[in-house]
Amino acid sequence: MKIDTVLFDLGGVLIDWNPRYLFQKIFKDSKEMEYFLSHVCTPAWNAEQDAVRTFAEAVALAKQDHPEYSEAIEAYDVRWEEMLGGINLKVAEILKALKNKKIPVYALTNWSKEKFPIARKRYDILEQFDGIFVSGEIGVRKPYLEFYQLFLEQYAIEAQKAVFIDDVQENVEGAQQVGIHAIRFQNAQQLTQELKELGIGY
Repeated sequence: MKIDTVLFDLGGVLIDWNPRYLFQKIFKDSKEMEYFLSHVCTPAWNAEQDAVRTFAEAVALAKQDHPEYSEAIEAYDVRWEEMLGGINLKVAEILKALKNKKIPVYALTNWSKEKFPIARKRYDILEQFDGIFVSGEIGVRKPYLEFYQLFLEQYAIEAQKAVFIDDVQENVEGAQQVGIHAIRFQNAQQLTQELKELGIGY
């Protein structure tokens, strides 16, 4: 079955997001910064905001467990935008080429409902997508199968006709489990080659 739709992850594929952009300004010691990001405001802690938990709830819980880091924990919320970097320009070129070929393109992203409007305002390139499916807006995130199933239903897309691009292996596997072709993103050159192998030329 011919693939006719391309699905992009955002953070780590098209958009550069890294909490270190903020916390290297807050911590003078890089080791303490890494401790904070691996033991206090961890990836797992942040992932809950990508589903249904609010930042207010998350900050309160983290401050309760780690009062010595209260200021830094609060910064994760109020200075969140400082974690955003630039656009991967080579991936942006791929997106533009697909659009020029009239190939439908969608974004499937794990992102907080509270913070995604900041990204929408900051990155004009997001307007190029035919639809953006945000975990925080629907209350479930990758790699849970329900996330992909809800997306397919909302946009009436056949799984076998779509390919999903994500930099996280478990998210790739989640897409594959519902029948979507999936590519583990490494770089734009690798992505271009794998899309060509799937018959998507641009």
